Amino acid sequence: MAKKDVFLTAEGYKKSEEELDELKTVRRKEIAERIKEALAFGDISENAEYDEAKNEQAQLEERIAKLEALLRNAKIIDEEDISTDNVSIGSRVKVKDLEYDEEIEYTIVGSAESDPYEGKISNESPVGRALIGGKLGDTVEVKVPDGIIKYEILEIAR
Repeated sequence: MAKKDVFLTAEGYKKSEEELDELKTVRRKEIAERIKEALAFGDISENAEYDEAKNEQAQLEERIAKLEALLRNAKIIDEEDISTDNVSIGSRVKVKDLEYDEEIEYTIVGSAESDPYEGKISNESPVGRALIGGKLGDTVEVKVPDGIIKYEILEIAR
């Protein structure tokens, strides 16, 4: 399987590193302690605390492996390389929804870092894909389940 580059902002890379460090240093110890306590109860064949702690340990190790792979394959977006001439990963874009006459601001990020509630949308999302490459004043169309949304690009920033 070919490795897939993961685009991250410097902020996103740092947050992932911090989470990985927290999981490895703090959470692993907490779960190991819970397993140790559960084993002290004796028979593990009917020990719900032990089963729960082992399941949590498996989920933790899976998350650690995913974060390690993410960081290993990360391509950090250098803010200096972000163009303000056209939309690219790392761009902050202000658009106007032409149907509802509303202004919306998005930051285009890699899929691993997207968080729509914070206005961070993936370059692989329908809106992100439509905006990538757009220039100031362009109107882009985004195909959504309800039809087509038209956005006018009002501002492109780093």
